Amino acid sequence: MLRQGWEQFSLYLPVVLMGLLALGTWWLVRNAPMPLLPATQRQPAHQPDYFMKSFSVKSFDATGRLQSEVQGEEARHYPDTDTLEIDRAHMRSVTPTGRRTVATANRALTNADGSEVQLFGNAIVTREALPPKAGAPAQPRLEFRSEFLHAYTQTERVRSDRPVILTRGDDRFTADGMDYDNLEQVLQLRGRVRGVLQPGTARR
Repeated sequence: MLRQGWEQFSLYLPVVLMGLLALGTWWLVRNAPMPLLPATQRQPAHQPDYFMKSFSVKSFDATGRLQSEVQGEEARHYPDTDTLEIDRAHMRSVTPTGRRTVATANRALTNADGSEVQLFGNAIVTREALPPKAGAPAQPRLEFRSEFLHAYTQTERVRSDRPVILTRGDDRFTADGMDYDNLEQVLQLRGRVRGVLQPGTARR
């Protein structure tokens, strides 16, 4: 009888153990502390993390040649957008051939690598003239004026959706917007376009 009872109990032992395991699991779930939810990641506020006042930053190539210079009354860096905002901005770049381009504005906004620069308020971008060289004609002075200019330094483009004044040598154009591609030597003027061409102006 004892042996027979043990054999019957052993038949039901796995079921009993599974039941106890399930009961224990249910008890643990009911009594275990709730896991801590990950804290909501706070988005960085649009607040500057550092300032620069009355500054001048220059960059040089491997030979020591000046490539660019940025000056300003005050600059603020915003970590959330990784942009630099500059008051009374004055920027200058020099090509390997020595041709200078100068940009000034009441306020400038540039991205982290400087590939895009937005100029706000009395924005002026000027490229100096170049005298004629062997096999190359003279290149007249070129100037853009607007309340807003968007310059792409790597692709050498200047765009604006505001009224602009373009001066090339003695020629002068006005338009409601523009897109200038220096690499392709293409200028698109949009909206109400007016132009004054002076006779004898040096052309490419």
